[in-house]
Amino acid sequence: MPIVVDKEQKRKEIALACKDLLVQKSIQEITIAEIAQTAGIGKGTFYEYFKDKEELVFELVNLLMQAHNARKEAKLAEAHSTREKIKLFYSFFYEEEASDLRVLYRKFIAYALLAPKQAMIDFQTECFRFYYRWVEQIIDEGIAKGELLPVAKELIKGMYTMGEGMFVASLATDGVIALKEDLNAFVDHIFDLVEKENR
Repeated sequence: MPIVVDKEQKRKEIALACKDLLVQKSIQEITIAEIAQTAGIGKGTFYEYFKDKEELVFELVNLLMQAHNARKEAKLAEAHSTREKIKLFYSFFYEEEASDLRVLYRKFIAYALLAPKQAMIDFQTECFRFYYRWVEQIIDEGIAKGELLPVAKELIKGMYTMGEGMFVASLATDGVIALKEDLNAFVDHIFDLVEKENR
């Protein structure tokens, strides 16, 4: 009887097996042969599951994001205020347990800026929309609970993009040295303006 392979599961296993390799080396310097050896498969088998190295990185980033999102959702459920939830949302940019994902995300962004492909743009656009909706949901809940003034809704895009901007600035400049402290101070200043109790 032939062995039935769950292709989706095998794809995940290959990607996860290559995590350390992809964290330690740049996409450009890794060969398909190295990936195949790391995953314990043949080069031909790699192409049965992935079109190219970038698709492998997409898969791995997606898997790590799903795991990170599940952890974040559990933490958010325990948070008491909208301010605290937004700070937890930003913690991706500095918390230790997301360090591998940040490294891969940074490499993906760098590669996407240097050699953009439509698949990369689509992936990044979907990530933006997903996380933006998440912040929007947090703010909407804060308004519905009476914690926040309705004007907070007008600040969502700025709040969302500021976190990512400060993260990029912390990597590329000396302008943001203490990312966690700077992000938390930014959230505190915004919430001092939009929390009802501060009025």
